[in-house]
Amino acid sequence: MDVMSEKKDAVTIHKEGTVFADKGQFKEASEKFFEASELYVKANNFFDASYAMFKAAECDFMMKDYKTAVERFLKSADIALGKGFDRFAVGALEYARDCYKALKKTKEEAELEKKIKELKAKLAEAF
Repeated sequence: MDVMSEKKDAVTIHKEGTVFADKGQFKEASEKFFEASELYVKANNFFDASYAMFKAAECDFMMKDYKTAVERFLKSADIALGKGFDRFAVGALEYARDCYKALKKTKEEAELEKKIKELKAKLAEAF
């Protein structure tokens, strides 16, 4: 079987994204992480789906593409929150808030800050 006909593997694509990110090739890395996230979702691997989406967003953030980054950080948080990975979601929401700040969207930034505080309070009560 040649390389072109092989089934796409989320783990391999995720690793490719990491290689690109390590080289500072954030556009290519973002595309790989996004693709890996979609494949992880199809495989019902929601933690890695959330993490790969977070990494895609992080690359977008590094390129100052805050509009795409905020969408992807929020998607990462949604996946995480949907599966009970609340602590991980907090980080994604904090980055999304920072994107709103960079975009000068003060209303969205304030709303997200409120949500982050509520989530942190909920997590603190759990312990």
